[in-house]
Amino acid sequence: MKVGIVGVGAVGSATALSLVERGGSRREIVLIDRDTARADGVAADLRYAAPLSPRVDLRSGGYDDLVGAAVVVITAGVNEKAGGATDRSDPKGRLRLLETNAKVFADIVPRVVAVAPEAVLMVVTDPPDPLADLTRHLAGHERVFSTGTFIDTLRFRGLLADHLRVRARDVQALVVGEHGTSEVLLWSSASVGGIPVTDLLSRDGQSVEEVRGEVDDGIRYANITIIEGTGASQYGIGAVSARLVEAVLRDERAVLPVAAYSAAHEVTLSLSSVLGAGGVQQMHEPAMTAEEHQALDAGVRILREAAERAVAAART
Repeated sequence: MKVGIVGVGAVGSATALSLVERGGSRREIVLIDRDTARADGVAADLRYAAPLSPRVDLRSGGYDDLVGAAVVVITAGVNEKAGGATDRSDPKGRLRLLETNAKVFADIVPRVVAVAPEAVLMVVTDPPDPLADLTRHLAGHERVFSTGTFIDTLRFRGLLADHLRVRARDVQALVVGEHGTSEVLLWSSASVGGIPVTDLLSRDGQSVEEVRGEVDDGIRYANITIIEGTGASQYGIGAVSARLVEAVLRDERAVLPVAAYSAAHEVTLSLSSVLGAGGVQQMHEPAMTAEEHQALDAGVRILREAAERAVAAART
């Protein structure tokens, strides 16, 4: 099956590497970038590593090479560092990149749909949720989703595991809403082995409020911390993107916190989503406290306004 990646910067390259390493059901990966020399170079570099992984045909190309693609991953656009979205005190966060990247998508999405009208479109570029709304508008179909809060959820589980001294895979925790500053960490349902995380922290003599503040900030600003150290947040989201492509190609019906359009909320956001062939097949709202519901509603309002801005920017 064919997978396309449009945008071969830090995130696109990391996604391609993770796809090559995971192997599995993929047989062809096409890399596209406006800098064709970069796409050629990344493809050549990864091909030399391909013999170490399950069989995969990886090459650079143009939009015409997306014909027959099952999934197209869009990572193109201005990143947080270049776009000036690395100020922890800025409530807009990734949304500061919206208008610039909406114009990029206005060019890319019609080209993709023209040659791969049946492909599932996965948005990774920041801010992914309103850009996924824009992609639905431009593509004219519902086979669109974004990486959403999957990476935030993994960070939540990892930071809780550090405090509790357990494996991250044994922590059940979820982040919903926007992949951004309004995201909602569901502390009320976070648990390990059926035991609430807050109970375990208290038993261990840790201040729940202090841990909560540290974890909340650690997740909301993880991208900035990474960028300050390396210049780009790429490996975690690259691995997440490859995992999501896998779920679509295998029609796994995996329940993951990715973002798709919710008719109930009238916007694209992350809930408990069932991901398989065709993209997100179902969306379910997890149990929340009144406070968490209020936070989600506030995030929904932010996302609706952002979605409107994205469409307007794409038209100019």
